[in-house]
Amino acid sequence: MSKAADSGKTDTEQTSSVEQYLVKDPERFALNLARMVEQAGKAASAWVEPRERGEIRDSVSEPMADMVKTFSKLTEYWLSDPSRALEAQTRLLSAYMNVWANAIQRMRTGEETAPPPLSPAPVEPEKGDKRFQDPEWGRNAFFDFLKQTYLVTTRWANDLVEQAEGLDEHTRHKASFYVKQVSNAISPSNFILTNPELFRETVASNGENLVRGMKMLAEDIQAGHGDLKLRQADSSQFEVGRNMATTPGKVVGRSDVAEIIQYSPATETVLKRPLLICPPWINKFYILDLNPQKSFIRWAVEQGHTVFVISWINPDERHGLKDWEAYIREGLQYGLDTVQTATGEREVNVIGYCVGGTLLAAALALLAQEGDDRIRSATFFTTQVDFTFAGDLKVFVDEDQIAALERAMRGKGYLEGNKMATAFNMLRSGDLIWPYVVNNYMRGKDPLPFDLLYWNSDSTRMTAANHSFYLRNCYLQNNLSQGRMELAGRTVSLHDIMIPVYNLAAREDHIAPALSVFLGCKYFGGPVEFVMAGSGHIAGVVNPPAQNKYQYWTGGEPTGDFTEWTAKAAENMGSWWPHWQNWITRQDDTRVAARKPGERTPILDDAPGTYVRVRV
Repeated sequence: MSKAADSGKTDTEQTSSVEQYLVKDPERFALNLARMVEQAGKAASAWVEPRERGEIRDSVSEPMADMVKTFSKLTEYWLSDPSRALEAQTRLLSAYMNVWANAIQRMRTGEETAPPPLSPAPVEPEKGDKRFQDPEWGRNAFFDFLKQTYLVTTRWANDLVEQAEGLDEHTRHKASFYVKQVSNAISPSNFILTNPELFRETVASNGENLVRGMKMLAEDIQAGHGDLKLRQADSSQFEVGRNMATTPGKVVGRSDVAEIIQYSPATETVLKRPLLICPPWINKFYILDLNPQKSFIRWAVEQGHTVFVISWINPDERHGLKDWEAYIREGLQYGLDTVQTATGEREVNVIGYCVGGTLLAAALALLAQEGDDRIRSATFFTTQVDFTFAGDLKVFVDEDQIAALERAMRGKGYLEGNKMATAFNMLRSGDLIWPYVVNNYMRGKDPLPFDLLYWNSDSTRMTAANHSFYLRNCYLQNNLSQGRMELAGRTVSLHDIMIPVYNLAAREDHIAPALSVFLGCKYFGGPVEFVMAGSGHIAGVVNPPAQNKYQYWTGGEPTGDFTEWTAKAAENMGSWWPHWQNWITRQDDTRVAARKPGERTPILDDAPGTYVRVRV
């Protein structure tokens, strides 16, 4: 009896499994490899040329140095005790031996399923890991061996971080983050020869996928002006003002840092109090107006709000000295002035999103001292005011890293938009970086048209003074919640904010963790309605009622232990938007005749304005 019969496979099936990895047309394959090298040369030129002209001065050594320094501290712990080091090495060697034993057993028996119970159990990916879904990762002994070796190694490295005693929490946090980044980068799923799906596609197309991929890489480096601007969506399908940010409105105010947009009413009567939205300047405001189906702005207009939105400038060299006070005076306070002129109303409801909410909180504390009481209720979307548990972004914040960033910003007066975009993508590199590297540059396929990821890639710069103030006062020193932040010659305190607050967190938020938002509630001086939405930083907020997705939790006072609050909270299916609307109308449900843009102010432009269209 043949070996094929012993293994339960026919000779044809065995041959087929090998043939899928064999080049069928060597001449065409060699030609495509030459074309790939040509395109790779163009990519290299696009990277080198701006550096030769002095337009880019790389500071790669700074983050790399921080990672090396962090890993050195981790290594010092394990090598300081020979027995401890031997124990760690033994664990890894034992795990490798288990993988090897499984591989030998499969080679002897030809089994595709798990070994018998007497053998060490094979290592399997965690639930939800999409990298190893191709059947060949389990069916092919070679690829299965690679997969298990990778999983064993990365889990061992993560255990080294978790079990290292004596590390301060910031160093442990950084070590865990860097281990995750390295682990995601070296995954065998990221390379052609170690990914069965990529290997098959390369052989089947005789390398044409690599030609397309290198061409896309060159284009993306050119688009990034010498840095890689990773495309996550087919940008040709979207245009701001055409099929994104289309809610009707007019620009009724413009300062050096902000345009103020007033939206046209959709109801005959509106709430007496207008609504001013303060979005983050780290991203563009139209995350709240992606399209008619997902637009919070359009929905709010349909509920009877007179909606105004701050559209922040995409800054350049002229704005380098614009700090937080400038963004408060020329953005938020200018917005309040514009709302008052356009509507005749002093009392305003205000929403702040992410860092726009942090700015709003600081502004409210300042305005309380200055006697400006026009804001009568504040809503915060996934906003941190206390940064004790600020999530993985704290990895990038310590004195050395901030000082290096300030040196980099000093010349131009701003931080390049792609720098911050990369930092945010790294928080979920397994979802937002490596799948696109594989899809774009190895498979040579265009990403799908996805409005959210198009918005995500529409990055913005940050002024040097603004960004430095934010990192130091919030992430590094936590001055806002501790009553130490200085603005306009005053030391501000969140306890001075006595107006009602609606504080929204998102359960799976990696940027403003729900725990962090919850703990921030106690610093406000007035009543706080804490709500936790399902999903993350974006999907948890942009969740229209018509989609009937996710859920949100409501409960008692946001005090005590966050886990206990969550356990006792009431789970409500669907969007939190109607819950917020009910809260807003409880503050004041007086209605007046609808107001149209331009009735009391000049019209400067159609929505979404000019500032939002500036791309970098």
